Amino acid sequence: MASPLTLLRLLLAFVLPLLTTALKFDIQAHPGHESASKERCIRNFVAKDQLVVVTAKISGSRGDGMVLNLHIKDAIGNDYARPRDVAGENRYAFTSHSDSAFDVCFENILTATHPVMSPSRSVELDIDIGADAKDWSAIQAGEKLKPVEAELRRVAEVANEVVSELEYLRTREIKLRDTNESTNERVKWFAVGVMGTLVGLGAWQIVYLRAYFRSKHLI
Repeated sequence: MASPLTLLRLLLAFVLPLLTTALKFDIQAHPGHESASKERCIRNFVAKDQLVVVTAKISGSRGDGMVLNLHIKDAIGNDYARPRDVAGENRYAFTSHSDSAFDVCFENILTATHPVMSPSRSVELDIDIGADAKDWSAIQAGEKLKPVEAELRRVAEVANEVVSELEYLRTREIKLRDTNESTNERVKWFAVGVMGTLVGLGAWQIVYLRAYFRSKHLI
């Protein structure tokens, strides 16, 4: 009988090809200068030392009254690419420096001196990570693999990456659960300490007030 891991890999082999599709959207041009608040960003997560290939197909052309800038960065401050005035098909490859989310940001700046009706650019964005980012045609030619063998090898690597990511998420969930349990334990003992302090303070006030009233011969 097949193991659950083998069944998961077979399932991913059929499901993953259906999920690989480019993201298409329009980005409006704004007048003025560059501003991070005007950027439109697409976020993804990548593990450390993984290959990432970003392919962006952008409509329009240089000198059409709009300047579209692209910025690829991660959540911890690393810049991977920052091309200016891009148009047509552009491809950028980098290797991630750490386990982190990364953003592919676009900003469209209106530079035309004459009125432009609905100034915008269309963007078709495709992000390949890990096994999907490799040039399998070159691997197939270099290792003299059959097309089916190359495709099965690609799917196997993608499945292994997904399994590794699931294992990473499970390990992270365990760490978060341990942190949560430790925090709850500390909060419990802090609450016990506060209650003990309040009870002690109340008892001391009763003793003090009784002694005070007796000294004044009120009781």
